Amino acid sequence: MGRGKVQLKRIENKISRQVTFSKRRTGLIKKAHEISVLCDADVALIVFSTKGKLFEYATDSSMDAILERYEQYSYAERQSTGIPDSQPQGSWFMEFPKLAERIEILQRKIRNYTGEDLDPLSLRELQNLEQQIDTALKRVRARKNQAVHESLSEMHKKQRTLQEQNNSLAKKLKENEKLLQEEPNDNQQPNPSTLVLMPTQQAPKSPALLSSLTIGGDFQGRRDAMDEDVRDYQGRAETQPASSTVMPPWMVRHLNQ
Repeated sequence: MGRGKVQLKRIENKISRQVTFSKRRTGLIKKAHEISVLCDADVALIVFSTKGKLFEYATDSSMDAILERYEQYSYAERQSTGIPDSQPQGSWFMEFPKLAERIEILQRKIRNYTGEDLDPLSLRELQNLEQQIDTALKRVRARKNQAVHESLSEMHKKQRTLQEQNNSLAKKLKENEKLLQEEPNDNQQPNPSTLVLMPTQQAPKSPALLSSLTIGGDFQGRRDAMDEDVRDYQGRAETQPASSTVMPPWMVRHLNQ
C-alpha cells in the first residue's frame, strides 16, 4: 500500500517540527548541490529557522556574487517596468537598510576570510568557508604558475637574443684580430713596383787598360794609349742615352767593336 498524501500544515509538536526542519533542510541543500553540479547552474540558498538561525548554500561563485547578480537583474527589471520612477524617495529609504545590512555582511565575510570572528559560525558555515578559500587558493596558485611560466619564457627569449649578439660580437672581434695580424706581414714584404736599379758607384777598370800595362814596354806609349782609351770611353758615354744602370767600360767597348 502506497504512502498517503501528506497534508501541508504547520506541525504543532515542537520536537517533531525541529526534526522535520533538520531533515528537510539537509535534503534541500542536497538538491541545490545536485542541480548546481548536474546543470552547471549558480545556486544560492538561504534558510532561516524559527529561532532566526541562518543556513545558506552557494556554488563556487559565492553567495555575494549571486546576490549582486540578483540585485542587478531586479533593478534592470524595475527600470524596464517603470516602478522606481513612481516613488523614488521611498525606494531610497527602503534601499538604505538593505545596503547597510549588506555592507555588514561583506565586512563579516572579509573578517572570516582573514581568519577572524569565526566563533559564531556553525560547522556547515566553516566547511563552506573552507571550500571557498580552497577554491580561491587554487585559482591564485594557477595564476601564479602561469605568471612564473610567462616570466621564464620571456627570460629565455632574452637569453637567446643576448647569446646571438655575443656570438656576433665575438665573430667580428676575431675578424679584426685576423686583419691586424695580416697587416704587419704585408708591410714587411717588398713591393715589386717600387724596385729601382741604383747606379753603381764605381765602374770596374777596362780590360784594355789592364792589358796595356806590360812589364818592360814603353811607359810613354802606354800612357798615350791609356789616355786615348779614356777619351774614347767618355765620348761614347756622352752619346749614349741615360739609363738607371751604368755598364762597365769593357762591356761598352766590346759592343762598339
